[in-house]
Amino acid sequence: MIDPRRLRILRAAADHRTVTAAAAALYLTPSAVSQQLAALEQETGHTLLTRSGRGVRLTAAGEILLEHANAMLAQLERAEAELAAYAGGSAGEVTVAAFATGIAEVLAPAIVALGARRPGVRVRVRDAEGDASLPMVLDGEADVALAVEYRGAPREGDRRLARVPLYAEPFDAVLHAGHRLAAEPEVALLSLADSDWIGPYPGNPCLDMVLLACELAGFDPRLRHSSDDFRAVVALAGAGAGVALVPRSALRGMELRDVVVRPVTGPAAFRRVFAAVRRGAEGHPLIRPVLDALGDAAAGLSARAG
Repeated sequence: MIDPRRLRILRAAADHRTVTAAAAALYLTPSAVSQQLAALEQETGHTLLTRSGRGVRLTAAGEILLEHANAMLAQLERAEAELAAYAGGSAGEVTVAAFATGIAEVLAPAIVALGARRPGVRVRVRDAEGDASLPMVLDGEADVALAVEYRGAPREGDRRLARVPLYAEPFDAVLHAGHRLAAEPEVALLSLADSDWIGPYPGNPCLDMVLLACELAGFDPRLRHSSDDFRAVVALAGAGAGVALVPRSALRGMELRDVVVRPVTGPAAFRRVFAAVRRGAEGHPLIRPVLDALGDAAAGLSARAG
């Protein structure tokens, strides 16, 4: 295996044309340079330098190796520069696990802002449901989770995690345009007790919040259809398959064909979204800018909603 340190010596010899000058540039003795070049020739199995008057020049094999040495040493320089920037907290990668709507509404704008303010901070996105992102952070698969509050989630005082509240949003009722309550300006949750329902699969935090709201209203919803894709949920409601509660931001920009969307009165479902990191990491020089950008993007979302 070729020792990369010897490649630096080969390049110095090629640049300075004499062993003595190469040694002076590298703060080595001429004897040490000669020994390292001889070892490099032994490693490669080729003669790399030949005498030329009082100096040296590269052989054809030496030219080939020098070309690769230049590429490798340039990459090492870039690595050292990035490590130096990382040590100063100005460059590096942060992995964020987030659910689809959170990516679209908060994480994507945060990435845009980071690109302008902190271009050295690279964000790697992992799509994960609101209940999956927190275990990914705890297991070290992600640095930041964009998560949803749900029964069974780690509590506010959990010593493993530090949390940053981002935003809260209501669930709106989505009804077929021909539903008996479609003309009402708002819908009481209990008035939907006798309807068929469309909801996420078990394990999705949004289903947990819908079930809790219905429980507080005094009934168990008759779930007939399941999908974790809110576009599919809305399409099923438009087909008259049932009613649904959908987070307000998930409806933004969606084609609402054959449905009406109404605010809910009485016990209502809310989605509370927060960012979480492993406790102690919230001040990390790479993670802190990501959390700040998420907070700014969430504030902008709330302003637009207002």
